[in-house]
Amino acid sequence: MLDLGCAPGSWLLYAAELTNGGGKVVGIDQKPVAIQTPDHVKVYTGDALDEVETVVGMIGRGFNVVMSDMAPGTTGNKIVDTARSMGLCEAALNLAAEVLVPGGAFLCKIFQSGEVKPFSEAVKRRFRQQKTFKPQSSRKASKEIFIIGLDKI
Repeated sequence: MLDLGCAPGSWLLYAAELTNGGGKVVGIDQKPVAIQTPDHVKVYTGDALDEVETVVGMIGRGFNVVMSDMAPGTTGNKIVDTARSMGLCEAALNLAAEVLVPGGAFLCKIFQSGEVKPFSEAVKRRFRQQKTFKPQSSRKASKEIFIIGLDKI
């Protein structure tokens, strides 16, 4: 599993638990991850938005899951914030296209906006199934949703 925007590390620990030491878990974030991680977890301090080949050179390929919990630094300006969120999701999808194995899965957090539909369509073109999900635990006022791509083509 590849965790984009992995700090502070809770998703890394969850993935490590799921793989039970038998799978590759990699995280990348601009901020260092301070928590202790199991031996089969590798964390890189870097920018997942760098050129795809630069990031691939750092983390490798062959992932079953790419998850992005990246969120932009918010400004309070809805238009700017949703545009930044979209940019992060597009970068995550482009990286996923390079590092996921066929049949792999993709998950990213995105701010709801009018641009979600075109992004969902882009996910549909690369995966056999696409779903939109808002956790019940999410606040009603929250604009965060998750776009999921299953079974990479």
